[in-house]
Amino acid sequence: MREFQKLLRFYKPYHLMAVLSLAILFLIIFFDLMIPRLIQRIVDLGITARDLDVVIQTSLWMLGISVLNTIFVIINNYYSIVVAEGIGKDMREALMSKIQDFSHADLDRFSTGMLITRVTSDVSTLQRLIRVSLRIGTRAPLIVLGSIVMMFVTNSTLALWVMPLFLLSLGLIVYFSNRMEPFFNKVKDQLDRLNTVLQENIAGALVVKSFARSDSENQRFAITNDQYTRYSVDVSRFVAAMPSALTFLLNLGTVVVIWIGGLESFSEKITIGQIMAFTNYMFVVLHPLLLATELANVWANGAVSAKRVNEVLETIPSVLPSPQPLPLPRKPIGRIVFENVSFGYSAEEESWVLEDVSLEAQRGQTIAILGATGSGKTSLIHLLPRFHDVSLGRIKIDDIDVRDLDQDELLSRIAIVPQESILFTGTIRENISFGAPEASLDQVIAAAKMAQAHDFIMASSEGYDARVEERGRNFSGGQKQRLAIARALAPNPDILLFDDSTSAVDVETENHIQNELKTTLPDKINFIVAQRISTVLNADKILVLEYGKLAATGTHQELLGSCQIYREIYDSQLGGGPNGLKKDTIHGE
Repeated sequence: MREFQKLLRFYKPYHLMAVLSLAILFLIIFFDLMIPRLIQRIVDLGITARDLDVVIQTSLWMLGISVLNTIFVIINNYYSIVVAEGIGKDMREALMSKIQDFSHADLDRFSTGMLITRVTSDVSTLQRLIRVSLRIGTRAPLIVLGSIVMMFVTNSTLALWVMPLFLLSLGLIVYFSNRMEPFFNKVKDQLDRLNTVLQENIAGALVVKSFARSDSENQRFAITNDQYTRYSVDVSRFVAAMPSALTFLLNLGTVVVIWIGGLESFSEKITIGQIMAFTNYMFVVLHPLLLATELANVWANGAVSAKRVNEVLETIPSVLPSPQPLPLPRKPIGRIVFENVSFGYSAEEESWVLEDVSLEAQRGQTIAILGATGSGKTSLIHLLPRFHDVSLGRIKIDDIDVRDLDQDELLSRIAIVPQESILFTGTIRENISFGAPEASLDQVIAAAKMAQAHDFIMASSEGYDARVEERGRNFSGGQKQRLAIARALAPNPDILLFDDSTSAVDVETENHIQNELKTTLPDKINFIVAQRISTVLNADKILVLEYGKLAATGTHQELLGSCQIYREIYDSQLGGGPNGLKKDTIHGE
């Protein structure tokens, strides 16, 4: 119950409709319990006494009650659906909002498949629980309780004979309910794994095909799918046993009622109408008790889903906003300083990704970051927008620690072009203006021209209104990178972070982009992470990282003479060394 209590905040906006739904439900139950008593009246006072007026009058009452009951059931269903759908909508929005607040470390903790399952399947399970609770869930126990009361009112002797069977039935329901939650835990966990495998294969379909691994991936999916199916079958087999047991007990109760009632009727201690009414109450009880199987199923499943949803909602992001954030001056950012920065995904010094890195960048400078794969280049620039927080040291923007700044304002002054160019379905214009929704078409075009994307955009008959398909699959790698660069430029940020974002662009186009940035946006602070050295040759300052440590800092000419690591990279790529290209091949030197 604790897990459900944590989610009560989603119920509060809809509590009036829920209360109305439950009030109508009480009327439905009242009318349901009236029917057997009216049948008793027809038999005892109408048929047995041969009074046709009583039969007709009571039949009309039953017809009227049935019509009213139908109307009330429709209203109850309507409000229960509105409440369940409204709560589900709010819950999905809350989960999405929470996920947006997650840092990179938090997103690493939850797999994509796991988050998708919780936002979709788990919320749908909780919606079903709400619908059932406002209809069957409340109706079933109340009608069982009401029927038992009416049985004692009808004939206490018969009621005492069947009570042990009812108590045994309730014991079975409790037993099955307690046993079902672990089963659903296994099913949900396996569904997470299934969605993860599916998501990986859909996203990585090209890689799977290029390595001819379709058969092995199909087998991996089949194994996960088989495990999910096996757990689901185990749950269904366990759940299916309960209705059979309840049906047997209630049929046994019916036999007891007819046998004892028949004997009692011979001595005129009970009327035929009472036996019929009592038998009807038995069958009235039978249906909700059988539904209790489904209800226990839904509650056990819902308890697991509530726990999983709460796990996401209660996650405290590893990067927290400052309780009293300081504003950044509206003037352009003039200086960025990294002071003895160390960073690791855990607190142990042996696992530092970056260690004791210090650097300074001034307005108008381009800072290039070079190093082998795994040297910490991407991690370094991710610390500036606080995708992660530093473990030791600090990062200051205009003498203010980034941890003391309002994060939304900080991010509004920074634009990043990631290694993987992510585009969204929509139009080219919508993608470029993603960070600046108010941008005019002229501003979008200006950003596209700086990113060297305008020409291929205009080559399409639709121009900037051309559609971008899912994941930008209708564009080449280089085109996607240029659109991503244009998107970063459109908001006119003070700081630009390029994370190996021209790797799919030819060297000539890359030079044009760099020249445009230097000419058009001379006052920006640019950080460029690169693998190829041609990208960093004209940088104001080049940082060489090795195993997370700053091995050297300087300009291209300075590092050629002072840093062996840089010289080896240069020779291998541009200097005619092993596997290298001649300088004049690239630059005409």
